[in-house]
Amino acid sequence: MKRELDNLVTQMYASGIPYEEAVREFRRRYIQEVLGRNKGNQCKAARELGVHRNTLSRIMDDLELDATQIKLGLKRPARSERAVVPPVQMVRSR
Repeated sequence: MKRELDNLVTQMYASGIPYEEAVREFRRRYIQEVLGRNKGNQCKAARELGVHRNTLSRIMDDLELDATQIKLGLKRPARSERAVVPPVQMVRSR
């Protein structure tokens, strides 16, 4: 993992990505990952991150992360939008 991070940092630096932008993108992706693993539950995510729930909310606002969009991305599609699979018919062997 460290090697992958080292390579990523090297690529970002070589591409001319400013420090502030690199840190911001890292924070966005990290928080999105934690929220995703906690099914969008901000209280659980904040606990895992070691910050207060209100602090997480402020960080999300600063990083322009929308909790609603994260939650919507985790929900199953409505039944009408799911693929309809015909029922399996039993075949009797003779």
